[in-house]
Amino acid sequence: MESGSLKRQMAFSIAGRAITIGLWINVILMVVKLLSGHFGHSEAVFADGLESATDLLAMIAGMAALKIGSKPFDDDHPYGHGKAESLAAFFISLVILATGGGILYGAITTIIEKDYGKPGLIAVFAAILTIAIKESLFRYTRRIAKKTESPTLEAIATDHRKDALTSIATLIGVGGAYFGFSLLDPIAAGTTALFIFHIGWQTFRSASNDLMDGQPPEGIIIAITEAAECVPGVDCVNEVRIRRSGQNLIVDLKLDMNPQLTVQESHGIGNQVRKLIFERFPRVGDIMIHVHPSREEHREISRL
Repeated sequence: MESGSLKRQMAFSIAGRAITIGLWINVILMVVKLLSGHFGHSEAVFADGLESATDLLAMIAGMAALKIGSKPFDDDHPYGHGKAESLAAFFISLVILATGGGILYGAITTIIEKDYGKPGLIAVFAAILTIAIKESLFRYTRRIAKKTESPTLEAIATDHRKDALTSIATLIGVGGAYFGFSLLDPIAAGTTALFIFHIGWQTFRSASNDLMDGQPPEGIIIAITEAAECVPGVDCVNEVRIRRSGQNLIVDLKLDMNPQLTVQESHGIGNQVRKLIFERFPRVGDIMIHVHPSREEHREISRL
């Protein structure tokens, strides 16, 4: 149990470091794009800088969520504070969707008003630099997100990829405008906005699933079921319910056991199941076990 708690604290620390690195790099990129857009006379690059400002807000929300989510359970939050991460991911998804809407609106307005400009070479270089840095940040953050299983980091990683896609559209538009094809700017921006909507929707759906206590992937359910059923005294696993709380999993198990077992014996078998699952699945934070007599009809009393 202590080693599992230590691993979770280490995961929070690693995740926090990844967010901090992304935060400061994003600050530098934001300043570079705003200055390059202003002095390079490129509305696309300047808008990309404003978009980076919304990313800062999302990252700050992610850092706050990690800090809250790492707190242990208390009387008011008996299942811990992990849902703060899902709330942050939900908020970040809204930022991504809003960003896509802003880019699409700007592109349509530019086409209707035919307000094309002639950008400077500094704006083109700023777009190239942003693509390289943001794609590197995406790969780094995504790797840490997979390692820590953090929904906040996963959302921030997709936000980095969204920035890289946005900057590709910016590069096409600015590069085209620089060489005289001004219409490429709003067309590329509008196309990329659709990709951004897709990324935002995926993040929104994942965060909503966690907030509504949706089941995790089928693989983890099967693995936990098989682990519980290999403990002597467990006839079968009647039902498994698993929900995410940030980086942790909360598991409810209904186990069928011999009806002749005493309460103490059933309790002992249940503790063996808990110990085995905690050993095999470091992300499991809590386990609730219900014992049912085997070969008897289950009549659950529930309002759900």
